[in-house]
This record gives sequence, structure tokens and C-alpha cells, in this order.
Amino acid sequence: MWSKHACKLTSSFRLTNRGLVRKSFGCCSLHQQVPVAQQEKSSGSYQESYQTGSSRRLTVLVGATGATLGAYWIWRKKSLDVFADSEETGSSSSEQSDKHVDVAIEEIIGGNAENTGKPDMKASPETTGRSQTNNEAPPIDWSRVPDLPSHVPYILIGGGVASLEAYKAIKTRDVKAKVLMISEEDYPPYWRPPLSKNFWFEEDEQMYRQFEYTSVTGRKRSVFLSAGLYMEPKKLAYTENGGLGYLQKTKVTKLDAVNKKVTLENGAEISFDKCLIATGGRPRNIEILDRAGQDVKDRTTLFRNLRDLWRLMEVSEKAKSIAVIGGGFLGSELAAGLAYRGFKNKVTVHQIFPEKGNMAKVLPDYLSAYTTEQLKQDGVNVIPNANVKSAFFADGQVKLQLSNTQTLKVDHIVVAVGLEPNTDLARSANLELDDKHGGFRVNSELQARSDIYVAGDCACFYDERLGRRRVEHHDHAEVTGRMAGFNMAGDSQSYRHQSMFWCSLGSSIEYEAVGLVDSSLQTYSVFRKKSDEEIKEDKSNTEKPKDKGSNNDRNSKVDNYEHGVIFYLKDGQIVGVVLWNLNSFRGNPSRMDIARQVIMDGAQGKDLTEVAKLFNVYAD
Repeated sequence: MWSKHACKLTSSFRLTNRGLVRKSFGCCSLHQQVPVAQQEKSSGSYQESYQTGSSRRLTVLVGATGATLGAYWIWRKKSLDVFADSEETGSSSSEQSDKHVDVAIEEIIGGNAENTGKPDMKASPETTGRSQTNNEAPPIDWSRVPDLPSHVPYILIGGGVASLEAYKAIKTRDVKAKVLMISEEDYPPYWRPPLSKNFWFEEDEQMYRQFEYTSVTGRKRSVFLSAGLYMEPKKLAYTENGGLGYLQKTKVTKLDAVNKKVTLENGAEISFDKCLIATGGRPRNIEILDRAGQDVKDRTTLFRNLRDLWRLMEVSEKAKSIAVIGGGFLGSELAAGLAYRGFKNKVTVHQIFPEKGNMAKVLPDYLSAYTTEQLKQDGVNVIPNANVKSAFFADGQVKLQLSNTQTLKVDHIVVAVGLEPNTDLARSANLELDDKHGGFRVNSELQARSDIYVAGDCACFYDERLGRRRVEHHDHAEVTGRMAGFNMAGDSQSYRHQSMFWCSLGSSIEYEAVGLVDSSLQTYSVFRKKSDEEIKEDKSNTEKPKDKGSNNDRNSKVDNYEHGVIFYLKDGQIVGVVLWNLNSFRGNPSRMDIARQVIMDGAQGKDLTEVAKLFNVYAD
């Protein structure tokens, strides 16, 4: 402050000096015709007077600077006295108000201990770990701050990728946004796909203990997303540029959409301006196992999260027989992974499902049968057309009685039969649920009601192209979370994205799907035929499934099903696409963009064999 005043004073003296010089020069110009001798005499007297004037000005400058410094120190002392008085008043008033959840900043940094009756928490090496100088603001003693804020502008219910993407989108629109994420998970947001894919095929079988996996590029990556981004909820209110507070292992039991507040399981209440519900879903169980004894339940895993991965990894190291119930893409991936990982330990892996073949609800009959044969070759004992009729524990194992009269004795059971959308907050928030698809019904902007948004697995949205839907995949969670975040921050964007998912069954089958892929729809398939050299090299070519097609597919009579594209048709228009083992497209994001464009266009009346060329089906 004193330097600021000194600079102003110095500047004024410089201006004065310039004025004097200009005046002197002006005087000289008025006497241009004075004789030379007189000019020399005048010149000598001018130099003497100029030197005298300069010394006088320097004396005045030094004196003025000293006066400015003295005035500043007097002003600063009075200001500190006023601040101390106001601090005492603030501490006293905050002590009298018991209704506020937040602690006044004076209490946090330490007020007058004598007046407040509280210990003096002013900065000290004991409380802050560092010394305080006169120019530093007193540090906050976080032990005096409540664990939870009373109000947050944005609340995200759920700790998955949808909530994380929503936060990122909010911050792009509201750069100082303060956001609180409330999660029931044990860990911060992480990438779920490797849980049923990459981890099971690692050369280092203990990589899962470091939460790392090998990506398609061969690099080790952590499953955790945006590490270091999160802060304690208590610090959120005191962060100037906002941020993301993270509250884990906590359940929201009530959502009051009218008064805009949430209630936690410990009874705490937090108000908000905008709220996102991204609670995902909980894994379904089959009724027989749900009613079974505790011994059976202790040996059953409903696969969903990192904790389930750890448990199943440890089981696979000790068990001799494991039963996987479910023939969808998750059940098939886990069966393939367990068989691969358990090969050295001679673990027997059974896969039980009621359909005719693996992923029969997604793939055409011929391709489902082909997939089943591939899994059998990979060591999985596939048992189709069967249900579990009873389960009981005896002789150290679980005995499963199947509907085909077969009995299995296994050490562990894995259930992968889909998700039940988590809609517990619907009743308290008075939100509408969808009777057909499940989940919260939202409009095209992912809004369930005013200032309440839904994203991810629990959102039942309206697709302008395909009608009302609910999707349970990673890509859908990412994009809906991002879109909801933009809209929470003031945008009005409609959700038009066609989400995708991918499935990996060891080294034999990998496919990507986008749009509506349902085996009940008519399909049109285009597969690349093998060359004569490839046929000679392929010793397993004679073991292909005998069923070369289905009544529902218009072009499935081909020699093999190793590389191709499947179009799903509704009313003559393409509504879904599956890219089957097209490794040449791997890592190129444009493949899905092309598929989405094909769905948007519909390709009605077009030669689909030509359309398939867009996906490089015939490339070597």
C-alpha cells in the first residue's frame, strides 16, 4: 500500500519537473536576441539555479515519502483494530445461531477466545504446520468445519461415469461451479468394461490388485478416472474456483424435488439448485438363489463392481468348478475369462442359460450358434436351454439341479442376468417410472422434472429415431451424463446419440454394436469369404456349426462367420448395426460414426451389400 502512494507522489513530482523545464525553455525562447556575452552570463546563472532547484525538489520528495509511510502505518493500525472488533462481533453472532449448519469463517480461522468461549485456533505451527506472516491470511482449521455443506449448487447422486461426465460438462459452462457427488461405491469413479474383459487375460495375473489393466495399445492404465480431481465436501464452500466434492459410501434416502434438498442415510440434509440422478442399477438375482440358504448365498457373486472382481479373482485361484448363470454378453465374457484364467488350475467352467445359444437375444440364430461353438472350443461347458430348479449346500459344494435333469456340483456361482434400474428415489421425489422398460422417464433433454435430471442405466429416454428406450452400457452413461451436465448448466440440448457397446470373448470373437440390436428383428448379414489359402490353413474350418442361417436373416448362407457386418431392420430401415471381428477398424472412432449415420439415413431400398463396403468388410 505504501509503495502505491509513493509511486503516485513520485509521478506528480516528475510532472512538476517537466513543467519547470518546459517553462525554462519557454523563457529562453523569449530572449533569443540577447547579446552573446549576456547569454553566457545568463547561462551560468541558469545552471546554478537549476542545481539549487533540483536539490530542493529532492528534499521535498524524501520528506513527502516519509510522511506517506507514517500515514500508512497509522491507517493500518486503525484498520486492524476495526477488523478485530468486527471479528469479535461476528464470532458472537455465529455462536448465537444454532440453526446454521455451516460454521462462520471467523470461527474456522479462530476468533477472540475470551469472547467466544472457544479455544483460540489462530494460525500456529501446531494447528497449521506452517508459520504465519503479517501478509498472509489466517489458514482455515478444517477440524472446525462441518463434514457436509448445507447447500451446494449442483448435486450428483451416483458415483459412476455418468456423474463424472456431468461434472466436466457443468464446469465447461460454469467455470466456478461447486459440485457435490454422493456415491454408495467404495471407490471413486472408475472404468467398468475391463472388469469383464481385460483383467481376465492379463499375463500378470495380479495386476487387478494394482487396479491396472493393459489397453488395446499395450499400455498399462488405471481403471480410476480423473484421479486427483476430487476434494473433501467440507472444503467445497471455501474454494474460490469451485470443484468436485466427493462423498463415498453414502446413500441418499430421500429426494425432495419441491424444496430441492436431499436426505442422507445419517439424517443430514443438503439443499441444491440442480440435481442429477445417476444411480445406475443393481444386479438381478434368480429367484432360486435368492431363496437359498446362507451357505449358498456366501458362495454366490452378483457381478457388478470392483469388489466383485476382487472376490471372483480370488475364487478362480482356489475353486475347481464354477457355474456362470446367464447367456448375455456379460455372462459370456465372464465364462470365457474364467475358462482362460482357470486353464492352468484345471478349473471347470459351466455356463447355464435358457436360450438356444449365447447372446441369443442380440445375435441372429446362426451367429449365436457360432458363438456357442467358439466358447466350447475355448473350454467352457455351455449348457443351453436350461434353468436352475434348485440349489443347496452339501459336502462342501453347491448342488444345482437343472431343468434338463442334469445335476452340477460347483464351488462357486456367478450370476449375470442383467440389471434392475435403481429407482428408490422415485417415490420421495414423485418421479414417473416406465412400466415397460423400467427406469425414470425423462424427456429428450434428460429432465425428469424441473431442475431434476437423470442419466445412465436408470434413465428411460425418448429416442427420436427408435422410440422410448433404456440402455445399460458404458457409452450411453458417458454421453447422457455429459448431456445432462450441459443442460443443468443452462443448455437445452436434446439427446440424439446412438450409443454403442462392445463384447470381447477371448481371442476368437470381438464385436461392436450400435443402435437397436434385437434378434427378434429382421437382419441382413455380409461376411467376408476366406481365400483358398486361408481355408487350407484353418484346421478348425470343418468344426463350424451346421446351422448356416436362420429364417430371420436374408443373407446368412455363407461359408464362415469370422469377419462381417450385420444390419438390423425395422419396417425396411436399418435401426442397428453389429461389426463382427472387423479388427482393421479397431481404434478408429469413425467406424461407429459411420454406423450412426447409416442408422440416421435408414438406407431404405438400398443395396445393403454395397452399404457394407463402408465398413471395410472385404479388406485383408
